[in-house]
Amino acid sequence: HGDEEIIEVVELGPPGPDDLAEEMEDVDFEDEGAEEPDADAWDSEDDEGVEDGMEAQDDSEVTFSLHSASVFCVSLDPKTNTLAVTGGEDDKAFVWRVSDGELLFECSGHKDSVTCAGFSHDSVFVATGDMSGLIKVWRVDAKEEVWSFEVGDLEWMEWHPQAHVLLAGTADGNTWMWKIPSGDCKTFQGPACPATCGRILPDGKRAVVGYEDGTMRIWDLKQGTSLHVLKGQDGHQDPLTCVASNQDGSLIMTGSVDCHAKLVNSATGKVVCVFKMESVAPKAPISEGEEAESNSVESLGFCNMMPLAAVGYLDGTLAIYDLSTQSLRHKCQHESGIVQLLWEESSAVVYTCSLDGAVRLWDARSGKMISEYRGHSAEILDFAVNKDASIVVTTSGDHQAKVFCVQRPDR
Repeated sequence: HGDEEIIEVVELGPPGPDDLAEEMEDVDFEDEGAEEPDADAWDSEDDEGVEDGMEAQDDSEVTFSLHSASVFCVSLDPKTNTLAVTGGEDDKAFVWRVSDGELLFECSGHKDSVTCAGFSHDSVFVATGDMSGLIKVWRVDAKEEVWSFEVGDLEWMEWHPQAHVLLAGTADGNTWMWKIPSGDCKTFQGPACPATCGRILPDGKRAVVGYEDGTMRIWDLKQGTSLHVLKGQDGHQDPLTCVASNQDGSLIMTGSVDCHAKLVNSATGKVVCVFKMESVAPKAPISEGEEAESNSVESLGFCNMMPLAAVGYLDGTLAIYDLSTQSLRHKCQHESGIVQLLWEESSAVVYTCSLDGAVRLWDARSGKMISEYRGHSAEILDFAVNKDASIVVTTSGDHQAKVFCVQRPDR
């Protein structure tokens, strides 16, 4: 029977991009009462995958379903915003068209979950990285691999904002920097613990890296030297989870498992203030065998238009802080943990995705929710917003990536 099974698996494999595109064209998203058999089949399939408490409502325009396991990461090409790259637990990464979900090419050859993927600043290259530390770079127009390198277990990866330079942090504490495609390489040695998060500052000359031991370093990329080290009281008590900088790079914000977000002056390396999230309700006493509910900072970011910053917590709190007064301005509650948040480029609107499978838009001035989009039957693991904030692309534990149209009447 072994052979027969293999033959069956091949036949039942994911539909090819053409089948998928045709299927997508047959589906009428606007008309709920569509009578084509395709539309019915589509709906019933969705229902089957819905977990308890998740509605079978689907607000998305396009569904990309070539992944066969959780989809961990997504990035949009910065130049045209027409292409997405997604990476997943199936050891695969795909570059596909956002307009119709059409596959452009597969980034093949990974042997572990693809957890990092992104386009270079000019959309010429796309890089994919898997957990084991294999990083590959592809030339988008030629659809071919131009470079690959293997490091230790990969924690994060980011392209330089102005150059074909790739930065990556690994579990051994190193941060690597390569010129692409030549592969010229430099390493920045951190403490002997994972470099858990990192970000190149807008000047392109410095990078901020956070570590598992609660320390943070600002590196001079050219010299390879550490300009500032924040540790002890200035650092965090627990591993760093995320870092962000404001538009001109003068301020850095770090988030940690210790539930604190720290605002740091990038020129002096001094902590300007610490935002602490106090628990709303006293925690019920923990009975034996139960774990205390954990909370941590999962994502953060600065608003470009106003002196505001947003911090998203695992307990579902979105906190909007006023930087000029260093105070909490709004608290927006989600029913489940926030995975990631992003600000719109040119307004005071912040987007969140959460473990309940929804994307939400919040007005940071009023603290009110503007809208909510659903369609996934599992948690959203990553998302990206295009430049004019008209579409959101999400990836989920339900093996799918989805494109949502979020054009708002107020614009």
